[in-house]
Amino acid sequence: MNETVEVVNQTAQIAPNAQPQAGMWGMILYCVIIMAILYLFMIRPNKKRMAEYQKMLDSVKVGNRVLAAGIYGTVKKVNEKTIEMEIAKGVVIEVNKNAIAAIE
Repeated sequence: MNETVEVVNQTAQIAPNAQPQAGMWGMILYCVIIMAILYLFMIRPNKKRMAEYQKMLDSVKVGNRVLAAGIYGTVKKVNEKTIEMEIAKGVVIEVNKNAIAAIE
């Protein structure tokens, strides 16, 4: 009888330790799947969009008509971080390149 009780006690001690191991791997797999979904639907498209936007900013040339900060104008000078654009005859303003929303 003591042997049966001892075997039951050993089994009872082993069984609770086995359950969290299976749950831990399931949780890790769940986290990996969530991260993959976030990458596919949020991070990758945003990187692609930012690469296209940077390509557009790099293609700005003198004479282009641009929309910057809600103002349409013609590019007169391109600097490293800014552009000078003419918004009316004789009116030239300097705008940060990152303010450019579109090139026509």
